[in-house]
Amino acid sequence: MPSLEDIPRPENGFYVLITGANSGLGLAIGCRLIDEFLHTRPQDQSLVLITTTRDQRKSDATVEKLRQHLQKVCGKVERSVPGMSMLLQRRVHLRPEQLNLTSIISIQELSRRLRRTTPKLDVIICNAGIGGWVDLYWGRAVWSILTDWKNETTWPTFKKSGVGWETKPQIPAPASGARIQEPPMGEVFCANFFGHYLLGHYLAPLLARHSSTEQTRGRLIWVSSLDAFTHTLKLDDIQSIKSSHPYESSKRLGDVVGITSTLPSSAPVVDQYLDHAADTHHTTKPRIYVSHPGICGTSIFPLSPILDFCFFVAMYVSRWLGSMWHPVTAEKAACAMVWLTLANQRMLDSMEVGQGVGKWGSATDWWGQERVERTEVDGWGWGGRLDESTNRKGRSPFAKDLTKEDKEQFEETGRKCWEELEKLRIEWEQRLDEAGVGVKMED
Repeated sequence: MPSLEDIPRPENGFYVLITGANSGLGLAIGCRLIDEFLHTRPQDQSLVLITTTRDQRKSDATVEKLRQHLQKVCGKVERSVPGMSMLLQRRVHLRPEQLNLTSIISIQELSRRLRRTTPKLDVIICNAGIGGWVDLYWGRAVWSILTDWKNETTWPTFKKSGVGWETKPQIPAPASGARIQEPPMGEVFCANFFGHYLLGHYLAPLLARHSSTEQTRGRLIWVSSLDAFTHTLKLDDIQSIKSSHPYESSKRLGDVVGITSTLPSSAPVVDQYLDHAADTHHTTKPRIYVSHPGICGTSIFPLSPILDFCFFVAMYVSRWLGSMWHPVTAEKAACAMVWLTLANQRMLDSMEVGQGVGKWGSATDWWGQERVERTEVDGWGWGGRLDESTNRKGRSPFAKDLTKEDKEQFEETGRKCWEELEKLRIEWEQRLDEAGVGVKMED
């Protein structure tokens, strides 16, 4: 963790926070962001990359990997333009921080530190998470892949999840006396969604723009999945503690909440969450975007070396069979998240006016050339438009054409989820305050 004197605060800085940046997709997002920032942004603008990991060892390793990548990039430029390497390296500032997304106190502590030491945030990329899977249904896996290879390696139906996973107690045990009783908190729910939800709330003041002349809005980018299906999310078990699909449920929750964050029906609760309603005349409301990496190789589902090799081969075969959702490598899978981070705000707004609010995914062609593609969302289609053509590549085999009833149900589900999440947030803040362990956010 950097000391106050070492914290970078460049005058013309572009501040990005990435959770879970120590490996896999998170590290790839950081590397790709450095590349594209240096190639597309003005020479007088600096990138401040805030990376969060669970402990100091991972923080040090993450900074070292990103620094090596930066030196490699600058070395290539130096060979063609002597003297440019040092100029480019000075434009990138790495700031490691520690965060445990299954601990509300950890989230509050980091948020307070950032609010006290960081002038603003331009983007938060909510990438960290856990799969919650414990095994595969092997018989089903072999049969389904052999009979429907492309679809089953894109939307697998053979993963076996753990059930009933809960976080460690949120309230520390007192020095003497009995531990304070508290309700359970779903571990996968908290690691994948609710921890990021709280982080977005506490850091919303840094994302808000304090001038109407700003060309961009602060952005909260949630990393979702292709597996975010309607049936996996149950409102009476929103933390998916009893669910046999906790990972998919947490990703579906991100889709529903992210997309409905722009709708009038959810506006009062969203304003409360973003702490924006009281200051609408002086700040620009941050935006929430939903993305996904397609199918790529990461450590979220640990496999033996042999199975890991087989998995990579299967992904390449799926791409050659016509799947657009197999970037395979984490670097290509980071395409959508980095694009949303750096994209011009007017362009994003214009695309949403023409096509509706949607979900952005990393895709590739047969040769592996990556691109960003809109992704169909259960109950919402590609942008909430009933006249949208359904003759599009990349549809799930379980997809259904959007109806008016489906869209209305999607909006209602979003509103209820927002209300339930805000209720849960407030209840936990009150519970921690009463126990004397809550962290105050006052600057």
